[in-house]
Amino acid sequence: MVVFDATMLMLLFRPDAGQPQDSGGKRVTQVPERIKFLTDSLQKSKTKIIVPTPALSETLVHAGMDVSQSIVEEMNRSAVFHVADFDLIAAIEVAAMTRNAIVEGGKRGAGTGTWAKIKYDRQIVAIARAARASAIYSDDENVRTFAQQFGMPVIRTSDLPLPPEEAQPQLPFKAPEDELEAAIEAEETARPEGPEPPIQEAGP
Repeated sequence: MVVFDATMLMLLFRPDAGQPQDSGGKRVTQVPERIKFLTDSLQKSKTKIIVPTPALSETLVHAGMDVSQSIVEEMNRSAVFHVADFDLIAAIEVAAMTRNAIVEGGKRGAGTGTWAKIKYDRQIVAIARAARASAIYSDDENVRTFAQQFGMPVIRTSDLPLPPEEAQPQLPFKAPEDELEAAIEAEETARPEGPEPPIQEAGP
């Protein structure tokens, strides 16, 4: 199982919502192709995509009313998605993360942004841990920071591979007629200038 946070869900359901950046600040190219290849691969391997309820809520807010219903319907139709609540185990996980941060110097820990955002991002990681997910797909720095404290991989959009046909450069195609013309031209170019030597007739 893997977890998609709101940043990844928005790219999946609203590809026009924005273009993420890699760790160096460079815009990621061919995002829809990367996302589709990822979801297709997960479906083929029968890997569940865990959607934390806080991430789903944020996605629906940003998606707008005209798209929210279609997002929910698509998730209900597809067996690959599993919506996970912020349950008792996840609550215990968040409490442990916050206690550890307080012991180390402050309840925010290494998180940035508002306290509400820090609590929200910890909930995403806690739900992932409660679900025993193998990785989180996210472009959020707080999610990355909190997950890495537990050794949980966080995969950015820039880390996603392109489909094989997109990753390989296209070789120039030449029609058979073009190849024949090129061969004749090369033969004529290599032929020495001047009159052709007379043909010697064979003797008796």
